Amino acid sequence: MTVVYHESDANIQFLREHRIAILGYGNLGRSFALNLRDSGLKLVVGNQADRYASLAASDGFQVLSIEQASKEANLIFMLLPDEVMPHIYLENVAPHLRTNDMLIFASSYSVAYGFIEPPSYVDAGLIAPRHLGVAVRDGFVSGLGYPCYVAVAQDYTGQAWNRLLAAALAVGALRQGAIEVSFNQEVELDLFMQQAVLPAIHHTLLAAAEVLINEGYSPEVALTELYLSGELGAILARAAIAGWSRALRRMSPTAQYGILSRTLDFQEMKMRRQMETILDDIRNGDFAQEWSSEFRDGYPRMQQMRRRFESSPMWRYEKEVLEILRGLEISADDDF
Repeated sequence: MTVVYHESDANIQFLREHRIAILGYGNLGRSFALNLRDSGLKLVVGNQADRYASLAASDGFQVLSIEQASKEANLIFMLLPDEVMPHIYLENVAPHLRTNDMLIFASSYSVAYGFIEPPSYVDAGLIAPRHLGVAVRDGFVSGLGYPCYVAVAQDYTGQAWNRLLAAALAVGALRQGAIEVSFNQEVELDLFMQQAVLPAIHHTLLAAAEVLINEGYSPEVALTELYLSGELGAILARAAIAGWSRALRRMSPTAQYGILSRTLDFQEMKMRRQMETILDDIRNGDFAQEWSSEFRDGYPRMQQMRRRFESSPMWRYEKEVLEILRGLEISADDDF
């Protein structure tokens, strides 16, 4: 039976005497840090000397090197990118871990695939928001919270769950209820969404745009109808709140009939088999090894794929439409 934790299951007092460090001040690191502070907890930020460190300092946090922050803390949030985390952990974090310390991850990737092995004398837990990092802050400020997974991989102290839920409470992860999963389940679900569901949506939008433009619809009309209007996002956002069936009922009868009557036309066995293959590669570690090789080599394939996409007609159409409709002059490196 699935276990869901709520705010009533947690007591922030389990963290009052802890020295907390946030390692990595990216989108999620910043959101977690601000939420922890607003919950009355003291912390330091560990980050290399870059624009994120400057942002943390301007936000009023004490900013230390990752190694120094690790030395000072006994509860450490590991919020670094998956591909760089193992090396930084080995060099700057692991040598300073003490008995009864706790590591909290927001992605189980490095632990699930064995790139990081927490020592037996510490607790290891997971608070994994199912949302963008900036939305974690927005959900905290608004009081609405956000969907989240939690897990404990190692409970040396016998207090790992108490400490983890206290931390989850402090970052706002229990307001909608946090679902208990295993470390392996979290990474498998996350990668499956990235590699099976989102590519399928991406391919569908590209194919639909090509059909419409080839049939004489202008790029402005085609892309606005497909996703730039925000209607698709609004439908999915409503489905996230009330479920897909209720979101469907909010649409016109014509739309409901069209969706329901044509859904069977897209039930291809090839897509199902492809998704099963992708999940197998995730579970057996093939993707993790592929990504490790890509990182070691300096991301050559990813850069090639980015260039191919950025030189495609679709990217050109999108840039032109956004400039016309919203006056946005964007480049591939823009961060929104």
